[in-house]
Amino acid sequence: MPPAAPTLKARALRLLARRDYTRHELAQRLAPHAADEAELEAVLDECARRGWLDESRALEAHLHRRAAGRGRARLQAELRARGLTDPVLLEEADARLAATEAERAQATWARRFGAAPRDAADRARQLRFLLARGFAPELARRIVPRVAADDACTDRHGRAQYPTEPDDAAG
Repeated sequence: MPPAAPTLKARALRLLARRDYTRHELAQRLAPHAADEAELEAVLDECARRGWLDESRALEAHLHRRAAGRGRARLQAELRARGLTDPVLLEEADARLAATEAERAQATWARRFGAAPRDAADRARQLRFLLARGFAPELARRIVPRVAADDACTDRHGRAQYPTEPDDAAG
């Protein structure tokens, strides 16, 4: 006789034993195995009531795993994708992320590149790397060192300045 399929509660406990899930994520994983919506909600409610399912703990665990190499924008998008909708939790997380954003961006850039870009194309590649990780554009521009040739060709506002040829007729 084949073994009986695990109950919905057993499946939930097995998942929650591995890592913290949001209610939305756990519901998505359990839905294919639930007989109906009421059974699923009952299991989710029991998990939350017993403290096995905790949104703030899931948020903390996610930030602990992912924050080191990612910016605020990327992390906020990941949290929303995981189903976290509590505005108070999201606001608190954003404030904490904002406080360490520059240090995380610097560490991420140093870990990946560690040296100033060789030319403008290399600087653009390094900037795109930080932007793709969710760091703010102005922060990325501060972190990635300028190329010496860039400094000579830009004014104090960062606008391109092209050297002019000396006027032969004046001499």
